[in-house]
Amino acid sequence: MTNIEMIQQFSMDMFSLKGKVAIVTGANTGLGMGYAAAFAKAGADLFIPHYLDDVSDVKKLVEDAGRRVEFLQGDINDMDYIHRVIDACLAAYGRIDILVNNAGTNCFADFLEFPDDGFRRVVETNMMSVYYMGHEVAKVMAKQGGGKIINIGSALSYTADFKCPSYVTAKHGVIGITRSFASELGPYNIQCNAICPGFIQTEVNRAVSDDPVFYQHITDRISNGRWGTLADLMGLAVFLASPASDYINGADIKIDGGFSTRL
Repeated sequence: MTNIEMIQQFSMDMFSLKGKVAIVTGANTGLGMGYAAAFAKAGADLFIPHYLDDVSDVKKLVEDAGRRVEFLQGDINDMDYIHRVIDACLAAYGRIDILVNNAGTNCFADFLEFPDDGFRRVVETNMMSVYYMGHEVAKVMAKQGGGKIINIGSALSYTADFKCPSYVTAKHGVIGITRSFASELGPYNIQCNAICPGFIQTEVNRAVSDDPVFYQHITDRISNGRWGTLADLMGLAVFLASPASDYINGADIKIDGGFSTRL
């Protein structure tokens, strides 16, 4: 095939998720809700494993986009629950094309007094579940002939901050898992990449974003001059889930408005 012929093959349909099925963990709140809504707008049906009770907002967003969504409540750190999620998704849709490992938590405390149970809980949820969920879903994708795994890192995947050693440790680990999966699963036509958001304004972090001193301190380091929004993340999520990104594997992409470029 000539260069001209390859160029002529390019179509905006490459960004479509029509006919695809996506699992987005923890997508009933926060950033995950944005990813799920974006996928639905791009044509995908959703399966959402969740821990908190209320799923009404994301259910409406997906159904308003004309797509189907199924839910299963439980603890992402429970291997039995992970297996039930996969079985339920396959029972509902017959396939899994996209996995977004979004579920997460945090714990803040002075370092010398940081609780062991808090460290363990954050690392299990934010890092270990990424491996276990991805490992099990990859088995399904390999049999199907391919798929997309998107892990959610952070600005703290590259640096550290005070009072959250468990989160820093886990998000560094997510990058390692992403690269390992990309290396191991590439031969099965499975691409694994990471989205690493910076400071995003959501209900979850309202306590810190509503602090004018802290808000301005962070904003001064963001070359775009503002905190991010859910909409800033949605386009990249669709791209990494779509055929348009088939030759991107093992990447970790920052969405931080330039925060990481400044001291």
